[in-house]
Amino acid sequence: MDRIKQIQEDFARALERLNQALKEDISKGSIIVDGTIQRFEFTFELAWKLARAVLKYNGIDADTPRLVIKEAFKAKLIKKGDDWIDMLEDRNKTSHIYDETQALAIYKKIKENHFKALEEFSKAVKIK
Repeated sequence: MDRIKQIQEDFARALERLNQALKEDISKGSIIVDGTIQRFEFTFELAWKLARAVLKYNGIDADTPRLVIKEAFKAKLIKKGDDWIDMLEDRNKTSHIYDETQALAIYKKIKENHFKALEEFSKAVKIK
């Protein structure tokens, strides 16, 4: 349980930092988009690892992000499994983005969809 609390605290801090990045004016330059994407990557990593830890605590083994998403959806930790798969695919793409147009498209999805899903998950896994 202590490990879950630690991951949850790290995730909450990362989510807040992502929120701060999303409030920045992207007209300041590509550094804002790049930084936001990097914060998204980190936040997503913590989210799926937190889900994995909660599932494991409840006796459900899932080791890969895709399997964790599937099991977290079944366990009602996440509401929209397809959105999480989309988030996973965007997370995988971010390591290989060299095109500013693609980066902006993912930034837009983070701002309009992914952040909300991560925030909902944060509320769903409140552990005292």
